[in-house]
Amino acid sequence: MSDLSQRPENAVVGETVPHESAVLHVTGRALYTDDLTPRTKDVLHAWPVQAPHAHARVIRLRTDPAYDERGVVRVLTAEDVPGINDSGTKHDEPLFPTEVMYHGQAVCWVLAETPEAARLGAARVEVDYQPLPALLTIQGAIEAGSFQGARPTAQRGDVEAALARAPHIFEGETEMAGQEHFYIETQASLADVDDAGQVFVQSSTQHPTETQEIVAHVLGLANHAVTVQCLRMGGGFGGKEVQANGYAAVAALGASLTGRPVRVRLNRTQDFTMTGKRHGFHATWRAGFDDDGHLLALDTTLTSDGGWSLDLSEAVLARAICHVDNAYWIPDVRIHGRIAKTHKTSSTAFRGFGGPQGMLVVEDVLGRCAPLLGIDPLELRRRNFYVEGQETPYGQPVRHADRAATVWDRVLTTADVAGRSREIAEFNATHEHAKRGLAVTPVKFGISFNLTALNQAGALVHVYKDGSVLVSHGGTEMGQGLHTKMLQVAATSLGVPLARVRLAPTRTDKVPNTSATAASSGSDLNGGAVKNACEQIRARLAEVDAGPGLPWEKLVGEAYHARVPLFAAGYYRTEGLHFDATVFRGSPFKYFAYGAAAAEVEVDGFTGGYRTRRVDIVHDVGDSLSPLVDLGQIEGGFVQGVGWLTLEDLRWDVSQGEHRGRLATQAASTYKLPSFAEMPEELHVAMLEHAHEEGAVYGSKAVGEPPLMLAFSVREALRQACAAFGTAGISVELPSPATPEAVYWALDGARRAVITREPAGA
Repeated sequence: MSDLSQRPENAVVGETVPHESAVLHVTGRALYTDDLTPRTKDVLHAWPVQAPHAHARVIRLRTDPAYDERGVVRVLTAEDVPGINDSGTKHDEPLFPTEVMYHGQAVCWVLAETPEAARLGAARVEVDYQPLPALLTIQGAIEAGSFQGARPTAQRGDVEAALARAPHIFEGETEMAGQEHFYIETQASLADVDDAGQVFVQSSTQHPTETQEIVAHVLGLANHAVTVQCLRMGGGFGGKEVQANGYAAVAALGASLTGRPVRVRLNRTQDFTMTGKRHGFHATWRAGFDDDGHLLALDTTLTSDGGWSLDLSEAVLARAICHVDNAYWIPDVRIHGRIAKTHKTSSTAFRGFGGPQGMLVVEDVLGRCAPLLGIDPLELRRRNFYVEGQETPYGQPVRHADRAATVWDRVLTTADVAGRSREIAEFNATHEHAKRGLAVTPVKFGISFNLTALNQAGALVHVYKDGSVLVSHGGTEMGQGLHTKMLQVAATSLGVPLARVRLAPTRTDKVPNTSATAASSGSDLNGGAVKNACEQIRARLAEVDAGPGLPWEKLVGEAYHARVPLFAAGYYRTEGLHFDATVFRGSPFKYFAYGAAAAEVEVDGFTGGYRTRRVDIVHDVGDSLSPLVDLGQIEGGFVQGVGWLTLEDLRWDVSQGEHRGRLATQAASTYKLPSFAEMPEELHVAMLEHAHEEGAVYGSKAVGEPPLMLAFSVREALRQACAAFGTAGISVELPSPATPEAVYWALDGARRAVITREPAGA
């Protein structure tokens, strides 16, 4: 078997090819889960009965009135569940609850001949509730001592002693909001049961195996009695890693009870109010620096808003802790983590999976402390970079640490940061009511699942007698281009043209026991498995006595007649990983992806409105498997990060009135997403050259999540611009998201601020 990272001559990987479904996407011919409904006979439509309380006990549930609505066929309740009434990965999420834990939670589901009949039937269901007190903020949960799950700690050295020695000590709080996934395709499932009792579920899910397991769990079946297929998703971003499971279970339960196919498809408002978001975080911190600005010690406590159930909160918190250091060496460090339990939708996976929240803490520390130290933020960041031989707070050596400096220096050069900084200083000196800011921030992001067992994948490759190739693998396509890359990997491994290879939909009866398409690991894991299967076939073909230079199709024909198997099951597992979560030590990541971004903004002093004038990015993707796909991921991830940090402002009604706990921002009209107006006027993206990654498929690196954190540069540029409204040395505290309103109050504070080089008690 060849080296996993070695590329042959004339490789298809590395070629610039369009997304394999690009034409289908733009012409509307691409099929998604709900597009299968009109092609399915006698489908019933499901509609949730949503609770109007953030926290309440269900006293009585009367479903009979629903049947008075013409077209209603069945109302699903807890009494109908033949297995376990739970759809949570931690077994703490009743599918049909008797205690409502967030505003909008479904207490039962109505099945009807049409969506309208199901909606009207749901409105007829009568539910008596006993309202209970509700916690809606992280701070409220902290004060009430409302926590759930593990409370891990990562530490190195003696933090208290280091802080006592540090000549400069600062402390503060950093709070950041959650984020709505807003995938274009909302949650959707379509389930049917065949004459043998086999349950078949079409689901918009990032984790078909887990969806299979949850459906089997609810129905009281063995896993082999349930098959889950994912054609493709219209976006996922982590929101369909576990959140799809319950909707698939409702559809499967309905199909099992009625003998008819059942469709669950949330409308946008339902998706907003019923599904989890990115975790909001609150952090308290103390940081010590020496006179040269070196970070000597950091003591921080991270509290995430887990919502009503655990979901993936423990894993998200673990990754957040693993990324508090970002690209910076901190000799003495202590990071506590805990998960608040609140009466909101269960927070879940979102692109970056806690990494952005952890990294934002240290970037906020450096951004706020730089002026207090009298050091340019650019220089303060650079002085604290890791160097080769140093380890993370959890004990993993930082391999290729020099790449952080390499991408940083490339950005400084290509963006002409020095020259433009002088221009910005001149602009700010001559413009009283508008100021500009320029910031550069780095990214160091670990690639692999923190849970070692998840770092494995399988694939099935069929070569047919005519030389055509069909590939099945355990990864799911959500628009990110995974299937495109797998086609290129297969074509390269087999030595055939790209047109000879086709991808089959992801199905649990083709490749079992798969991991979620998440953690930016889809290409690494599934690419390794596809390559392994192809190499098995190539090795067999090499033994066929067919003469040199025989065309592929003839070679395959000769192999068939020689009774050589032309199919193979491939497998890959990431080697070298180990992590002990009980002591928070080990090497959970295969490698680190590096990046740097320089962003320039201009802020209006009257309104706080701003525009992003220019962004320059240099990002490390190793040897790219598919450059056009990777470019799209870098640009898209960056823009999504900007949305989280500057625009997207989730708001819940925290009043004591009847709507307490209701999500107020439940549509695009009230929840601001990035649009063309927020795009940088200039956007320059370059991929780091000569960045081959040994031990990864064809030398590539993951690219899905790391670019999101490049958006820190925009937030820090806004901080710089706000500070320019005041006197030199002002430390600006900038909320997250830094909406125009928040930016206005920050710049107004800078105008009024009195310079304090050292905080009280330093």
